[in-house]
Amino acid sequence: MALLTQTIKDGKVVDTQSEAQKKKNDPAYQKNNGLDKEAFLQLLVAQMQYQDPLEPMDNTEYISQLATFSQLEATQNLADTVTNSFGNSLVGKYVILNTDTGTIHGKVDYVMYEGGEILLAVNDGLYNIEDLDTVADSTYYEAFEMANMFSTMLGLLPDAKEFTNANVEAFGKLKAVLEAMDVYQQSFISEDDMKKYKELLAVYERLTGNTSDKTDTTDKTDKTDKTDKTEAADDLKDE
Repeated sequence: MALLTQTIKDGKVVDTQSEAQKKKNDPAYQKNNGLDKEAFLQLLVAQMQYQDPLEPMDNTEYISQLATFSQLEATQNLADTVTNSFGNSLVGKYVILNTDTGTIHGKVDYVMYEGGEILLAVNDGLYNIEDLDTVADSTYYEAFEMANMFSTMLGLLPDAKEFTNANVEAFGKLKAVLEAMDVYQQSFISEDDMKKYKELLAVYERLTGNTSDKTDTTDKTDKTDKTDKTEAADDLKDE
């Protein structure tokens, strides 16, 4: 019966496994590094060595198995190459990631390859490429950021029933942000946020006496300009 021996140091069992042995015994390593071509060839040689000489196995079957395995290995290598190329192409792009800790959005600064995984560096953090939700251009990302900032500022304000003069200044800044956004950017704002904004806007206008009358002002200006031009044309005719 074989005896199991272990090295004892300072009353503790010392792990004498080499790093290579530990790596091979690691389930994650075994998952990412299954039966490769070299191991397959070793199995093939062992089968041929210990086969029954009276009923030898067909060599054609071995060749067929080896060809099938080679095709599978080539396909896996191609898939890894495509995935790596995709990861590299994300550098400098704006992305949105759905992680276990929440939604992360920002620009990919660089890509790391660690333990068979592709990690994206976003906002000084590393995130698995499997968490990738959206890849956006600068226009989309800017609209997303503006809408997110609007939602954050709105969330700091109370409901319409609790809105007072103390909140007027903060709402004025929020109003300025909305007016600085174009139609595309405003389309990113949720319906709930817009509903609350309009409710607060009504209270804000009542407290400050300011109303949204840009359209009326524009119309009056246009009418005045037209009248002045008409009078000028008449004066030229009289001359």
